[in-house]
Amino acid sequence: MKGFGCHSSTWVLDYDKELDFVDHIIDTVSETKFKSIDVQVALLGKYTDNPKALEEKLLSKGVELAALTLPFDWFGKEETKEEKQRGDFYIEFVKHFPGAILNTPSRVGKDRENLYETQKNILNNANKFAERAYEEGVQVSFHPASPPTSFFRTQEDYDVMFNYLDSNYISYTPDAGHIAMGGMDPVKIVQDNIPLIKHVHFKDHSKINGWSELGTGDINFKRIIEILNENNYQGWIMIEEETEEAAKQPDVVVKKIDKYVHSELYK
Repeated sequence: MKGFGCHSSTWVLDYDKELDFVDHIIDTVSETKFKSIDVQVALLGKYTDNPKALEEKLLSKGVELAALTLPFDWFGKEETKEEKQRGDFYIEFVKHFPGAILNTPSRVGKDRENLYETQKNILNNANKFAERAYEEGVQVSFHPASPPTSFFRTQEDYDVMFNYLDSNYISYTPDAGHIAMGGMDPVKIVQDNIPLIKHVHFKDHSKINGWSELGTGDINFKRIIEILNENNYQGWIMIEEETEEAAKQPDVVVKKIDKYVHSELYK
C-alpha cells in the first residue's frame, strides 16, 4: 500500500462546481501526514490546461497526485462525441503523473427507471473508455455511489457491475461509506473483489446517524486495511468526509482525520 491521501470532496462535494481550488487543497494536505490527493477535475482551475504547473506545485509541497476524479453520464449506448473528447483530454492530462489513475464515478440519474439497460450502457461505455486509457498507459477505476437514484447502489446493482466490468482494462474503487449506505458490508465487498481493486476511498457511515466522522461509524476500516495488505495492494487509500462539520470546516476536519488515521490505522 502506498499510504493515505485526501479526496477533494471533503472540501467541495459537488463534482460540477468549478473552482480554482487545488492550491488550497495541496497546501492544507502538505500540513498533515497525508501524502497524496484525489481531486475532481472541476477544481483544477488554472491547472486544467497546464499539468506541468500542477506537477511543480505538487512537488514543491511534497504531495502526489493519486487520481483525478472524472464523472460521466454514459447513459447512451455509445459515448457521445463530447464524452469521448472529455475522456481523451484527461487521459492525456493524467499521463503527466505516472501512477496516477482516473477515478470515474457515474452520474446519478433522476430516477432508476430502465435500470438494467442504463447500467449496461454505463458499464459498456466505461469499459471502452478504460480500454483507450489502458492503451495509453493510464488506469481507469469505476466508482459507484449511493444516493437514492444512483444506478449502482445495492447488492443487486453491484452484481450487475461486477458482471459487466471488463477486468482486462478497468478496475473498481470501493468507497466504504457508499457501500455501507447501500446496505452492504464494506469488508465483504473488498474481500470478494480484491483482484479488481487498485484505488480505495474511505469515509464512515453509521446505520443510526448516517455519514459520520471517520472512526465513529460502523465500518471496520482496520479489517479492510488488513485484507488489502494481505493481498499486496499497491494503491492509495483516499480519505474523505461528508458530515455537516466537513461542509462547514473542511480544513479542521482534514486535520482531525489526519490524527485518527495516523494514530489508529497507519502507525
